[in-house]
Amino acid sequence: MQSVKEILENGPAVSPYTGSTTTYDMVAEQIKKRWGDKEVKNYDPYSNARTFAQWVRLGYRVKKGERSLKSITFISKKDAKGNIIKRYPRKINLFYYRSMEPVNN
Repeated sequence: MQSVKEILENGPAVSPYTGSTTTYDMVAEQIKKRWGDKEVKNYDPYSNARTFAQWVRLGYRVKKGERSLKSITFISKKDAKGNIIKRYPRKINLFYYRSMEPVNN
């Protein structure tokens, strides 16, 4: 199992973050409230804010008492030709690396 530092430096998989500045700002604001301005500089949505399932696959669990960061993404419904016919929001719970700990085997 890799350490959090190794995952942050060369994470085995990139998160599904698509580059939305709104999402970035939303999560960064929550990080700022919990851990301060200094920690926002460490925030990388591609590597250190992941879903619960992604962290579990990497061998981590949520620290006791920690809560998720709230985010949103948009899902596109397409017709048979691939044209987008509807977009709707979907809530996502992310966990920042400071909320995680390795699973003890």
